[in-house]
Amino acid sequence: MDFCLKDADEKITCLKDFRGKKVVLYFYPKDNTPGCTVQAIEFTTLKKEFEDLNTVVIGISPDTCQSHQKFMVKHDLGIILLSDLKKEVSTKYGTWKEKSMYGKKYFGIERSTFLINESGKIIQAWLKVKAKGHAKKVVEKISAMRNTKELK
Repeated sequence: MDFCLKDADEKITCLKDFRGKKVVLYFYPKDNTPGCTVQAIEFTTLKKEFEDLNTVVIGISPDTCQSHQKFMVKHDLGIILLSDLKKEVSTKYGTWKEKSMYGKKYFGIERSTFLINESGKIIQAWLKVKAKGHAKKVVEKISAMRNTKELK
């Protein structure tokens, strides 16, 4: 499911730009919230391991480019963050959902991650994930799949 969105520097970034690499595409609710910060820092910490596996990490939320820029600077993040203001990509991937808290219904991002192979096909999905420790599970899965046909 191809798409193009603006990154933290307001540069258009398209999924097809990464053909030939695996992509970890993760959707998260909001910049600078506790769980989202933990998740972004963990993905950044493991950036070298992902790169060694020919994999790029991209985070998507409905925050603005300016919010992403502040988030990246504040936490020294080294991953790509894209702004999905209109929630079109989140909707396309099924992560923009009706949620409920304290009996009140609202729409928001369901924290989810998709592993996309070098030709752009989704080969793994993690839905309703917990932020803490998730990045490590993703890098371990890619590493385990490295020499199997699952990544093809």
